[in-house]
Amino acid sequence: MKFLSTLSLGVLAALAAPAQAQDFPGSAPIVAVVPFAAGGPTDKVARDVTAVMARHLKGQIVIENVGGAGGTIGAKKVATARNDGHTVLIHHIGMSTAPALYRQLGFDPLKDFEMIGEIADVPMVLLGTKNLPPDNFKDLLPYIKANSSKLFLANAGIGSASHLCGLLFMSTIGTQLGTVPYKGTAPALTDLIGGQVNLMCDQTTNVAGQIKAGVVKPYVAMQSARIDAFKDIPAAAEQGLPGIEVKIWHAMYAPKGTPPAVVEKLSAALQAAVEDPVFRGKMAELGAQAATGERARPESLRKHLGNEIAKWTPVIRAAGVYAD
Repeated sequence: MKFLSTLSLGVLAALAAPAQAQDFPGSAPIVAVVPFAAGGPTDKVARDVTAVMARHLKGQIVIENVGGAGGTIGAKKVATARNDGHTVLIHHIGMSTAPALYRQLGFDPLKDFEMIGEIADVPMVLLGTKNLPPDNFKDLLPYIKANSSKLFLANAGIGSASHLCGLLFMSTIGTQLGTVPYKGTAPALTDLIGGQVNLMCDQTTNVAGQIKAGVVKPYVAMQSARIDAFKDIPAAAEQGLPGIEVKIWHAMYAPKGTPPAVVEKLSAALQAAVEDPVFRGKMAELGAQAATGERARPESLRKHLGNEIAKWTPVIRAAGVYAD
């Protein structure tokens, strides 16, 4: 009898799982954890995409900003959250650089999450304070080399997108600058505009307004081709820096063990969201590019994340930079 009772419970549980997935998300809201401060570039992408996803899921998605430690605090919170689909993570490229930056990370990006899919790619631009003498990248490069000890490159903190972009830039030009880490993009950008620091690498989703207003100098797009929304900014490849290709990609994850049917439902909503004309238009206005529906799938994200970990690990280790 005990065996039959156990068997019955197992059968009931197996039957309940598809029913729960069919009703998902139900009346309970989905919490999308953004591991950075509100108002930043990842937060902007997250709010835009979840607004569309919520309509497709016929449920509510709320954003929870859990900043700190280069996004690892928020990521770890999701890794250990209840795996019922009501907690997800929206993270950027930092998911692939954390294993090299943190010697005691506390989670494995590839093993401790279910992949939902990619969301968008955001280009990076090297910016200068308005009173920096060079007006173009051709003049900026010799100016940097001649004044490297007097110039300061801001970033949003160790492990941030701006920090990674700055590392790659300095490595490519063979010149080290003084670096100033801030607690977030907003204070770093404020000091750049105010002239307290000289240069900064940042995502177009965060600085589109400042570029259009002319309060900062955009020198170069950190990629091989020009950005559609900012055609006047030359690409790194045009300026003799073919090795620079920094796109800050964003993706969605769920805790390991989230039921496959729930993962599939979340991914289907994400696929619909990234193909939505309004979402794609919002991303384009900011110089970003929404992912295709094909990229907004679990298998695509898993492959991409693995490739990005392999790409960034040697760059970070060569720089000898650790965040812990």
